[in-house]
Amino acid sequence: MNQQSLSALIWSVADLLRGNFKQSEYGRVILPFTILRRLDCVLAPTKKDVLAEFEKQKRAGIAYEEFVRRKSKQTFFNISPMDMPKLMGDQDHLRANLQSYIQGFSPDVRDIFSRFEFAVMVERLHKANLLYLVLEKFANINLHPDTVSNTQMGYVFEELIRKFAEISNETAGEHFTPREVISLMVELLFIEDDDALSKPHQAAARHAHLKSKGNCSARSILV
Repeated sequence: MNQQSLSALIWSVADLLRGNFKQSEYGRVILPFTILRRLDCVLAPTKKDVLAEFEKQKRAGIAYEEFVRRKSKQTFFNISPMDMPKLMGDQDHLRANLQSYIQGFSPDVRDIFSRFEFAVMVERLHKANLLYLVLEKFANINLHPDTVSNTQMGYVFEELIRKFAEISNETAGEHFTPREVISLMVELLFIEDDDALSKPHQAAARHAHLKSKGNCSARSILV
């Protein structure tokens, strides 16, 4: 699936929100759910190892953070036994399980969802009987890096931002991006480029490009 088709698929979630959310609020729902699904897919290959390491360190009474981070093979982790597909298997406790799942992330990721005021949006979705439908939609979208490259994911995210900006009827200067969101998305975009970034001349070039892209995105992301 190309990035235009993938963007359109994610954007179609907006159809579920009409009547309960203003158009200018669509981004506040869809962007964090897109990030959540991407993180869910990125962490999936090491999920079992992370949970096993967490239980091992917990039984030993040792601080687990660094151990599970290494097992995750990322700079972030999630110690909840839940993932998005499993969330769909218990509709009666969906809201509580989703909240628990978010709390299972490492503190830096939890802070991102806090800045999105994600808990508030989850509560609104729950009250509107939309939480299951929105989660189901995202759970069926494959955002695994083997399927959606980091570069493609970046383009998809930018396309979503552009769409939300167009329907918000707000000027570009009224949008901003939390620094933590930018940092996380950059990490996901360049997750496969560690070797290149370790070389000074290549890192400098990438840094210049990133600075340009970051400044542009900071003026346009809807949160």
